Amino acid sequence: MSSARTQWETQEDRLLAPLATRSAGATREQPEAEALTIRTEFQRDRDRITHSKSFRRLMHKTQVFIAPREDHYRTRLTHTLEVTQIARTIGRALRLNEDLIEAIGLGHDLGHTPFGHAGEAALAEMYPGFRHNEQSLRVVDHLERHGAGLNLTSQVRDGILRHSKPRASLAGNVSGIPATLEGQVVKISDSIAYMNHDLDDAIEAGLITAADIPQQVNHVLGTRHASRINTLVMDVIASSNVTTAPGTIAMSPEMRSAADELRAFLFERVYDPLNRLPETLRAQTIVRSLYTWYQAHPDALPASTGDDPLERRIVDRIASMTDRFAIDLAERLFEPRILAP
Repeated sequence: MSSARTQWETQEDRLLAPLATRSAGATREQPEAEALTIRTEFQRDRDRITHSKSFRRLMHKTQVFIAPREDHYRTRLTHTLEVTQIARTIGRALRLNEDLIEAIGLGHDLGHTPFGHAGEAALAEMYPGFRHNEQSLRVVDHLERHGAGLNLTSQVRDGILRHSKPRASLAGNVSGIPATLEGQVVKISDSIAYMNHDLDDAIEAGLITAADIPQQVNHVLGTRHASRINTLVMDVIASSNVTTAPGTIAMSPEMRSAADELRAFLFERVYDPLNRLPETLRAQTIVRSLYTWYQAHPDALPASTGDDPLERRIVDRIASMTDRFAIDLAERLFEPRILAP
């Protein structure tokens, strides 16, 4: 081990909170030869994710607005960067491991489908049980590097898998609570990021106005994009426990109630109406049509590096597509009438 890396890990022991995750305790499913590097294990994971093909594809995947003509709407990549930035801010204030936070944040949405959650729902119709967080883990475990995977640490893999939340409340968990406090920070930061940037984009798109935002949300969180994020971040920092086992990353009841009200408002006034638009329905038709086409044309799939069944390979192929690739492919394969919503 290089002296620089040893010094960094020693510094973690001195500076990090008692329940923060130490880089020296990182583990990998496939043991690797000792690396001659100044980087800690979590820094190496971060770099593997950043240099991956799936990370680069995020720039052309939908966050909320499908293939928008406007340049200023968020994409899955900008969402990922905003989540990571918010999470690192919280992590630094709580003296958690920022490198672990960054690696989880950058990797959490690698398995997202084209067309955002609308595409995810359509793919789940064809392949019941599909979830983007599980696909993100599959990407880093099996699909990157031509089937070899990235061999990330178990701590990063856990955070990627368990970042997802249900529709109803920030207090619920679909995939369980992340094993590390750093993973919990990314999970709550994901909510903080998308609630606020989706609200910002919806106002920019003219779907809603600032006057439509519930009064209680404005009262508790603030009336500006920056103030809402700052209020939520400061509350998480004040409400979390990183010193006494088992530790918690949480919001205060008042703040969680306001955040849940904002989420409900977004579903009612933004997400659900967008899901009924012709362009959204067309995007879902594209996903279903491509799935059916690949079932009939398995030779068109990329060569398999394992023994996965056909349906699994189709899911991997479609989930990896960007919006524009899926649209272009569908327009080449199908008559226009087939793609009508």
